[in-house]
Amino acid sequence: MSKIVARTLDFLELFADQKRPLSLSDISRLLNIPVSSCHDVLQALIERGYVYEVAPRGGYYPTMRLHGVAQAIAENDPVPLRAEPLLRALRDTLDESVLLAQASGLEATYLLTFEPAHPLRFQQKVGNRVTSLHATSGGKALLGALDNATLADVLKAAKLTAFTSRTTTSKPALRKQIELGRSRGYYVNQEESVEGVTTLSATFTWHVSVYIVTVAGPTARMMPKLDQAGRALVALCRQLDMQTGAAAGK
Repeated sequence: MSKIVARTLDFLELFADQKRPLSLSDISRLLNIPVSSCHDVLQALIERGYVYEVAPRGGYYPTMRLHGVAQAIAENDPVPLRAEPLLRALRDTLDESVLLAQASGLEATYLLTFEPAHPLRFQQKVGNRVTSLHATSGGKALLGALDNATLADVLKAAKLTAFTSRTTTSKPALRKQIELGRSRGYYVNQEESVEGVTTLSATFTWHVSVYIVTVAGPTARMMPKLDQAGRALVALCRQLDMQTGAAAGK
């Protein structure tokens, strides 16, 4: 790595570590770098608007420009590109459809879909939305990501329409399903939205967005591997949580 680049990063990390204004001599001492070298890096950061002098002889501190740059980068991180190889691998492992949706408020839109080799398979188009909050695993996962007060308000106003004979139409029963999903890390829809189809969903977060990963397939194939699919789904979402958390500096 270039020495000047390394020193610039050392400067920024030093401020994050010290959490206070630093004088030129402070920086030189803490980084064990000659004052002359510190001066050059410091002046470059000041000229670019990343550091300012708090007061005459009051030390230096980063401006909000760095935060703004980092936020702009974070908000436009290509999460689908990050997730794609993991989703493909999950599709190959389970040999069922795997989907990625992004939540916005109480809606979620599919961003990626990967289908298995089976001729009989669950299909969903990119751009379609999760059709129901109470009858789909994706909808339940979205509800499970809400804080308790918001969840209570949503359930109070919800109309639980029956799509099949298995659709949950009781609000207390739905609340129990959501709590169960929260505890085990994934949510299940066993023929509640479409006859013969079982789906599992789990979530991960990036910046201020909730993403939903769903595994879906015919009930006859899904039920024997439900536990396996649930464990794999939770592991994938935790991995994505860790990746995006690291990228965000958490």
